[in-house]
Amino acid sequence: MTFDKEWAAAKQSVATASGSTHDLVVTQDDLGAVGHEAFVVHGELRKKADIAGTGATGRAATECTAKNLAMGPELSVTLSTWDSQVKTVLQMYAHISNHLDYSKQAHARDDEAIAASMRHRDGSALSVSEIQRYVK
Repeated sequence: MTFDKEWAAAKQSVATASGSTHDLVVTQDDLGAVGHEAFVVHGELRKKADIAGTGATGRAATECTAKNLAMGPELSVTLSTWDSQVKTVLQMYAHISNHLDYSKQAHARDDEAIAASMRHRDGSALSVSEIQRYVK
């Protein structure tokens, strides 16, 4: 029996047992799209969030503090908290984008290594039954 026939039979028996015919499929394009969106959101947030405190809130905090208003230091604390939280969100988006790029490349390398290791010396694919002997 060829690999394709054995694989189809194995998938059919699992589908029958689970009652589902759907495979979990994530394509490189899917990963790329999510990574790209994370990159875009990161860039937009970085541009629009007042990370350096030079916006209206930072100026108001400075002016209120200069005029000895208690609101000035409180605005500074609020701005510091905002800054910390925005940086955390930026790190998360950067991590998502970078991780998906890395995952995409790593899984492609893994797939190539697995495919190469599951072939006979003549290049033909191992049958499912031969693979099962390795697993047991």
